[in-house]
Amino acid sequence: MRERLTARVLLFDPADRLLLMRGRLPGRPPESAAWFTVGGGVDPGETLMEAARREIAEETGFTEVDLGPVVWLREGAGVLVGGERVLFRESYVVARCAGGEPSRDGWADYETELVDDIRWWSLAEILSAVGERIYPERLAELLPAVIAGDYPPEPLAITVTKAR
Repeated sequence: MRERLTARVLLFDPADRLLLMRGRLPGRPPESAAWFTVGGGVDPGETLMEAARREIAEETGFTEVDLGPVVWLREGAGVLVGGERVLFRESYVVARCAGGEPSRDGWADYETELVDDIRWWSLAEILSAVGERIYPERLAELLPAVIAGDYPPEPLAITVTKAR
């Protein structure tokens, strides 16, 4: 299985709200959707931070962004839009911007088709989002430390392994 290095972004506004997108896989109904952070694959020749900055601009329209450290690492098998199964190696980068309404102008056609919503979430909203699927799985548990600026000295491995 091919590996895909991925820049995921914990993008905060001045009120410490996190920007999340709600999307689904091709061929799946809207009710199968999940919330996830801004981000995507690292292109050949691109650094992780360059990819994070590019993904923020493409998916939100925000270009004035302060990038912070990588705080979490996660890996897991998944499916790309074309149906290829890959091993995602995700690095979660902290970033801050002025906030406001995200723009969808930079979205690819498949993003327009498969992403149903994008909005800012407060920590309280994330903690009370019963019934919503939100990725990464431990987001509600790990987010308070990041919001407080209490970053780990080395990125935390947050891969969730399922019991057999």
